[in-house]
Amino acid sequence: MASPFSGALQLTDLDDFIGPSQDCVKPMKVDKSTGSGMAKIHIEEDGSYFQVRQDGGTQKLEKAKISLGDCLACSGCVTSAETVLITQQSHEELRKILDANKTAAPSQQRLVVVSVSPQSRASLAARFQLTPTDTAKKLTAFFKKIGVHYVFDTAFSRNFSLLESQREFVQRFRGQASSTQTLPVLTSACPGWICYAEKTHGSFLVPHLSTARSPQQVMGSLVKDFFAQQQHLTPDRIYHVTVMPCYDKKLEASRPDFFSQEHQTRDVDCVVTTGEVFKLLEEEGVSLSELEPAPLDSLCNGASAQEPTSHRGGGSGGYLEHVFRHAARELFGIHVDEVTYRPLRNKDFQEVTLEKEGRILLHFAAAYGFRNIQNLVQKLKRGRCPYHYVEVMACPAGCLNGGGQLKGPSTTSKELLQHVQMLYDTVTVQVPEDAPGVQELYEHWLQGEGSERAGRLLHTSYRAVEMASSGLSIRWRPEVPRGPRTSPWAQVCDQCSLYCLETQVRPRPVGSLRQSESGIPPPHSWSHPCQTGGEPSGPGRQGTLAREECAAHSTPRWGWRTCPTWNWALKTPWSLGPDSLHFCAVPGRKQALLERPREIRC
Repeated sequence: MASPFSGALQLTDLDDFIGPSQDCVKPMKVDKSTGSGMAKIHIEEDGSYFQVRQDGGTQKLEKAKISLGDCLACSGCVTSAETVLITQQSHEELRKILDANKTAAPSQQRLVVVSVSPQSRASLAARFQLTPTDTAKKLTAFFKKIGVHYVFDTAFSRNFSLLESQREFVQRFRGQASSTQTLPVLTSACPGWICYAEKTHGSFLVPHLSTARSPQQVMGSLVKDFFAQQQHLTPDRIYHVTVMPCYDKKLEASRPDFFSQEHQTRDVDCVVTTGEVFKLLEEEGVSLSELEPAPLDSLCNGASAQEPTSHRGGGSGGYLEHVFRHAARELFGIHVDEVTYRPLRNKDFQEVTLEKEGRILLHFAAAYGFRNIQNLVQKLKRGRCPYHYVEVMACPAGCLNGGGQLKGPSTTSKELLQHVQMLYDTVTVQVPEDAPGVQELYEHWLQGEGSERAGRLLHTSYRAVEMASSGLSIRWRPEVPRGPRTSPWAQVCDQCSLYCLETQVRPRPVGSLRQSESGIPPPHSWSHPCQTGGEPSGPGRQGTLAREECAAHSTPRWGWRTCPTWNWALKTPWSLGPDSLHFCAVPGRKQALLERPREIRC
């Protein structure tokens, strides 16, 4: 059976999504059986496992399950993937709640609310060849047909995320001389990026993260607090579902910060992706284009729901653009008419600057995809990051290209993304400050801007995830092997240095390994790197040692640059692959080289 998960969450060579470890290292309690007898395990044709005892009796073995809460708290993986057994977040859970409502007594029924993201709406519009407005209304009709009571648009909650992000940046910028105010501010709306920051760089990156909640979690506060009061219900009587373009949003909803101990309920009970909504449509035998549109719901009387709305600044929420405009006006009294982006290494890393009389007043950036995120982190660790604010998203091209979005049956990914972007941009744009109902809620629900209540319901906190001291999670590094020399070099990741198998010590000062020393046939010669990180020297022929950056240790590393004459095969020690080995694949030499230790790890 095909995996329900998008290709973006699968380990491939075609994207820069940082995949998980091959083995889950979450410590699990094992209940030992009584008795000392031996037992066998029998595998049935359907793949189920049975324990066969000495007395001939059998017992089916249960599959170990890892909950989303376990996954989020564990430091073994970087982010979510299809290997994580997601048992609490799927369209099947929504179906169970709807089915239970049909048979439950009125006092036991739960009010079901679905909040749809603008990115998911655009993806469905592209698949069914509809306008975003028609898609929103037909999607509302579908959800209400299967038993949902209210359908909201998360563009409304994004108004609060943007406004809080604006205020937070201005506050940090004005207080940057204080040790408690850290710049640059890094956006926190992307849960994949947050998992990476908390688990991989911990206490170094956490102070830089914006505390403003994402639109999903602000909508959780709105539904479980404000809307529950309007309906005269306790939060646990409402079942809140969000439709998102990203699987990692399931992890975000499962964070303990968004769980109410008083009412034993989460702000967002279930997250389904765009692809799972499409699957739900198929299972119900419904085509979205054939449904009659239904009126859109609104959270409060002041919020217009005649048609969906959005924000300028791109398909990831427009954080950079809104914060930039607000900061320019608030800090320097400059009104920005047009925000001009300047691409750097690629289209997923862009800069925006505010200049006056040749002096840079504000320096913002947008970094999409883990390749650019790692480059950003390296700049931060070296103290060479010039930015005041960075919009960070884990997926290349941002949220419209999320792993939970629909994939085109016939069009290429690039063409589909362009079409989804075009549809997303056709929606009416509004400014958060002027959005209907927002100021009313700030005044009556949140008790004013900057209040304690606003801080509690619209902000959150992040923390470093400590590495568990488990034997399974230790990445063992063997000592430099002694004995016959089988290759001229082997990289052992120890502060990103190389061991030379010729001398069995760290590299000597810059020199050159001659053909007679290395055993490499002419005309290939290899530069000998300096242990202190100096640039390699040498004849500079086809094969040279190339200086690269190690994302794991933020220090230089050395690795083979591809030789056009020989066939070099890239071998990655583990799934994250910030350090890698290049083994020679020349016939007659490949086997000898592969006999070296293959698991060279930190």
